[in-house]
Amino acid sequence: MTSTIILICVIAYCILLFAVTRITSRGATNETYYVGNRSSKWYLVAYGMIGASLSGVTFISVPGAVGTANFGYFQVVLGYLIGYIIIAYVLLPVYYRLHLTSIYTYLQQRFGNYSYRTGAFFFILSRVVGASFRLYIVVNVLQTFVFDSLGAPFFVTVAVFLALILLYTYQGGVKTIVYTDTLQTTFMLLSVIISIVFIMQHLNLNISGVYDKITHSQYAQVFFTDWKMKSFFPKQFFGGMFIAIAMTGLDQEMMQKNISCKNIGEAQKNVLTFTFVLLLVNILFLILGALLYMYAADQSVPLLMKDGKIVSDNVFPTVALEHLGTVSGIFFIIGLISAAFPSADGALTALTSVFCIDFLGLKDNELKTEEEKKKIRYTVHFTFAAVLLVVIVVFKLINNDAVINNLFTWAGYTYGPLLGLYTFGLFTKKQVRDKYVPLICILSPIVCIILNDFSKELFNGYKFGFEMLIVNGAFTFLGLLCISTKEN
Repeated sequence: MTSTIILICVIAYCILLFAVTRITSRGATNETYYVGNRSSKWYLVAYGMIGASLSGVTFISVPGAVGTANFGYFQVVLGYLIGYIIIAYVLLPVYYRLHLTSIYTYLQQRFGNYSYRTGAFFFILSRVVGASFRLYIVVNVLQTFVFDSLGAPFFVTVAVFLALILLYTYQGGVKTIVYTDTLQTTFMLLSVIISIVFIMQHLNLNISGVYDKITHSQYAQVFFTDWKMKSFFPKQFFGGMFIAIAMTGLDQEMMQKNISCKNIGEAQKNVLTFTFVLLLVNILFLILGALLYMYAADQSVPLLMKDGKIVSDNVFPTVALEHLGTVSGIFFIIGLISAAFPSADGALTALTSVFCIDFLGLKDNELKTEEEKKKIRYTVHFTFAAVLLVVIVVFKLINNDAVINNLFTWAGYTYGPLLGLYTFGLFTKKQVRDKYVPLICILSPIVCIILNDFSKELFNGYKFGFEMLIVNGAFTFLGLLCISTKEN
């Protein structure tokens, strides 16, 4: 598949995206930008959240990781199910009862301004790193297979993508993203299904044949029982549960779409529907991963190697673009860029919302006109785009692992303080000495980083996995308990 065809696909997709944006952003106000005027259809939010939740990480890294982790990722997905139920029936009622625009306002009402700013800061840190990881993996694939041959530097490729995202989000915000995420989810899932169908045809398999081939393959293992391994079932399951709670329920980007629904009932239907569909979609990605490696072995596909290991994030792009034909390649590119945009559009909107509301107090500032607020919002929006650009380029220089592992490792460090803060606030009646909260939330990740680096020596060969998020949250909780008071 030539770079010219790929470039045409990218341009055509962008034209379609901007057409949707133009329609949905008409008459947009600041309230439209922040919460979509609280009129979003729950089924559109649920469907669109699939693309926003999965992004390029799942699209590329989950199928690629099957080569080394088998179907072990499904242990994490099972944990997601419990996590999303907790979001629907514990967190959403709080957000709707308090009529929040930024979910971190809860921390202000519960503890005070230091806690409030600390929660907002850790969201900004988490989302900048997470969005950068997600966008990096997609842009890196396009760079390798398209823009390197055109002589475009990686920095320029990232800048162009972020500029496109800026153009379709700066005006309509959440209202626009609800619709563009729906479009992008559709193309992403279509790409995965078509890739599976093409591989089935090449291997002469029907649906029952795929089931038999996978269940009798080396990739079929789902549950792992070695307690020292990162893939040990309880680590993965409970890690997945708390990843869902922290990275969705305590994340302004994901919750901003949920609280844009008309009422709590519709928001809960949205989360439960999203949960069921997400389970099925992740199964599809794992099936695709097994088929990719089977196809590569059957057709003797030369896979990119580094330090004697297959570069897992390159397996899907290599097979789709170079071996399955032009049609498969076109749908792969469309699915890939559909995964790229939700990685950053919602992040930019949420980052802008949190900074404007939680740090600048812009929403309730009666001294500024609507137009003045809009200009400040534009400035913040563009500034965060520049920050993402820098972080992605830095990550390009240092990345040496599958992006999904990097993403969840960093999530354990940055979302842990949020998990501890909300758990303490929701499940105790204690007050804290507010001014010491930032110190607790900084020390907790530092302790966790040290524990992770020396876990083998300290714990008889034990390796931390996704459960590091739980450990981090527990340290934060204990720290808050130490600075708590008897005052309710």
